[in-house]
Amino acid sequence: MAKYLLLKHYRGAPSPVNDVPMDQWTEDEITAHVQYMNDFADRLRNTGEFVDERALAQEGTWVRYDGEGRPPVTDGPFAETKDLIAGWMIIDVDSYERAVELAGELSAAPGKDGKPIHEWLELRPFYGHAPTITE
Repeated sequence: MAKYLLLKHYRGAPSPVNDVPMDQWTEDEITAHVQYMNDFADRLRNTGEFVDERALAQEGTWVRYDGEGRPPVTDGPFAETKDLIAGWMIIDVDSYERAVELAGELSAAPGKDGKPIHEWLELRPFYGHAPTITE
Protein backbone atom coordinates (compact mmCIF):
# COMPACT_ATOMS: atom_id res chain seq x y z
CA MET A 1 0.00 0.00 0.00
CA ALA A 2 1.16 3.53 -0.72
CA LYS A 3 -0.27 6.83 0.44
CA TYR A 4 -1.03 9.60 -2.03
CA LEU A 5 -2.20 13.16 -1.65
CA LEU A 6 -4.99 14.32 -3.96
CA LEU A 7 -4.69 18.10 -3.94
CA LYS A 8 -7.89 19.82 -5.03
CA HIS A 9 -7.52 23.17 -6.77
CA TYR A 10 -10.32 25.69 -7.11
CA ARG A 11 -10.19 27.56 -10.39
CA GLY A 12 -11.62 31.03 -9.85
CA ALA A 13 -11.17 31.89 -13.51
CA PRO A 14 -12.56 30.11 -16.55
CA SER A 15 -10.53 27.23 -17.92
CA PRO A 16 -10.81 25.45 -21.27
CA VAL A 17 -12.79 22.62 -19.63
CA ASN A 18 -14.59 24.18 -16.66
CA ASP A 19 -15.75 27.55 -17.92
CA VAL A 20 -18.11 28.34 -15.03
CA PRO A 21 -16.37 29.38 -11.77
CA MET A 22 -17.89 27.95 -8.59
CA ASP A 23 -19.11 31.37 -7.43
CA GLN A 24 -21.60 31.19 -10.32
CA TRP A 25 -23.05 27.80 -9.35
CA THR A 26 -26.44 27.53 -7.68
CA GLU A 27 -26.73 26.36 -4.09
CA ASP A 28 -28.12 23.02 -5.37
CA GLU A 29 -25.12 22.60 -7.71
CA ILE A 30 -22.70 23.22 -4.84
CA THR A 31 -24.63 20.77 -2.66
CA ALA A 32 -24.48 18.11 -5.40
CA HIS A 33 -20.74 18.67 -5.82
CA VAL A 34 -20.06 18.30 -2.09
CA GLN A 35 -22.34 15.23 -1.90
CA TYR A 36 -20.40 13.59 -4.75
CA MET A 37 -17.14 14.11 -2.86
CA ASN A 38 -18.66 12.83 0.39
CA ASP A 39 -20.03 9.72 -1.36
CA PHE A 40 -16.62 9.15 -2.97
CA ALA A 41 -14.89 9.36 0.43
CA ASP A 42 -17.48 7.03 2.01
CA ARG A 43 -16.89 4.44 -0.70
CA LEU A 44 -13.14 4.59 -0.07
CA ARG A 45 -13.73 4.24 3.66
CA ASN A 46 -15.57 1.00 2.89
CA THR A 47 -12.66 -0.33 0.78
CA GLY A 48 -10.05 0.77 3.34
CA GLU A 49 -8.41 3.18 0.85
CA PHE A 50 -9.46 6.39 2.61
CA VAL A 51 -7.11 8.03 5.11
CA ASP A 52 -8.24 11.64 5.61
CA GLU A 53 -9.60 14.74 3.89
CA ARG A 54 -10.10 18.41 4.61
CA ALA A 55 -11.59 21.40 2.85
CA LEU A 56 -9.63 24.60 3.29
CA ALA A 57 -10.90 28.13 3.96
CA GLN A 58 -10.36 30.69 1.23
CA GLU A 59 -8.38 32.95 3.57
CA GLY A 60 -4.71 32.34 4.14
CA THR A 61 -1.42 33.84 5.24
CA TRP A 62 2.06 33.61 3.73
CA VAL A 63 4.86 33.19 6.29
CA ARG A 64 8.59 32.77 5.71
CA TYR A 65 11.75 32.80 7.78
CA ASP A 66 13.57 36.14 7.49
CA GLY A 67 16.72 35.26 9.46
CA GLU A 68 16.16 38.14 11.86
CA GLY A 69 13.59 36.96 14.37
CA ARG A 70 9.87 37.29 13.77
CA PRO A 71 9.04 35.98 10.29
CA PRO A 72 7.31 38.38 7.90
CA VAL A 73 3.62 37.66 7.44
CA THR A 74 1.57 38.81 4.48
CA ASP A 75 -2.04 38.31 3.50
CA GLY A 76 -2.87 35.75 0.86
CA PRO A 77 -3.60 33.60 -0.96
CA PHE A 78 -6.87 35.26 -1.89
CA ALA A 79 -10.03 33.72 -3.35
CA GLU A 80 -9.72 36.18 -6.24
CA THR A 81 -6.62 34.38 -7.52
CA LYS A 82 -6.95 32.15 -10.57
CA ASP A 83 -5.94 29.04 -8.66
CA LEU A 84 -6.50 28.32 -4.99
CA ILE A 85 -5.91 25.10 -3.06
CA ALA A 86 -9.42 24.20 -1.92
CA GLY A 87 -8.73 20.99 -0.04
CA TRP A 88 -7.06 17.61 -0.04
CA MET A 89 -7.65 13.92 0.39
CA ILE A 90 -5.18 11.25 1.41
CA ILE A 91 -5.68 7.78 -0.01
CA ASP A 92 -3.83 4.53 0.68
CA VAL A 93 -3.91 2.29 -2.36
CA ASP A 94 -2.18 -0.75 -3.83
CA SER A 95 -0.73 0.95 -6.90
CA TYR A 96 -0.07 4.17 -8.73
CA GLU A 97 -2.61 3.09 -11.35
CA ARG A 98 -5.30 2.83 -8.67
CA ALA A 99 -4.40 6.31 -7.41
CA VAL A 100 -4.73 7.69 -10.96
CA GLU A 101 -8.05 5.89 -11.39
CA LEU A 102 -9.45 7.41 -8.20
CA ALA A 103 -8.13 10.90 -9.03
CA GLY A 104 -9.82 10.67 -12.43
CA GLU A 105 -13.08 9.66 -10.80
CA LEU A 106 -12.93 12.52 -8.30
CA SER A 107 -12.18 14.90 -11.18
CA ALA A 108 -15.62 14.05 -12.58
CA ALA A 109 -17.45 15.68 -9.66
CA PRO A 110 -20.50 17.59 -10.92
CA GLY A 111 -20.46 21.34 -11.37
CA LYS A 112 -22.66 23.82 -13.19
CA ASP A 113 -25.76 22.15 -14.66
CA GLY A 114 -24.61 18.84 -13.14
CA LYS A 115 -21.88 18.41 -15.76
CA PRO A 116 -18.51 16.92 -14.70
CA ILE A 117 -16.02 19.68 -13.97
CA HIS A 118 -12.99 17.77 -15.30
CA GLU A 119 -11.00 19.31 -12.48
CA TRP A 120 -7.22 18.89 -12.47
CA LEU A 121 -6.14 17.16 -9.26
CA GLU A 122 -2.54 17.09 -8.17
CA LEU A 123 -1.57 13.51 -7.30
CA ARG A 124 1.53 13.19 -5.16
CA PRO A 125 3.05 10.24 -3.30
CA PHE A 126 4.29 10.90 0.20
CA TYR A 127 8.03 11.52 0.44
CA GLY A 128 10.01 8.33 0.85
CA HIS A 129 7.32 6.26 -0.81
CA ALA A 130 8.02 6.17 -4.53
CA PRO A 131 4.97 5.32 -6.64
CA THR A 132 4.67 1.70 -7.66
CA ILE A 133 3.96 1.78 -11.40
CA THR A 134 2.90 -1.58 -12.74
CA GLU A 135 2.40 -0.74 -16.43
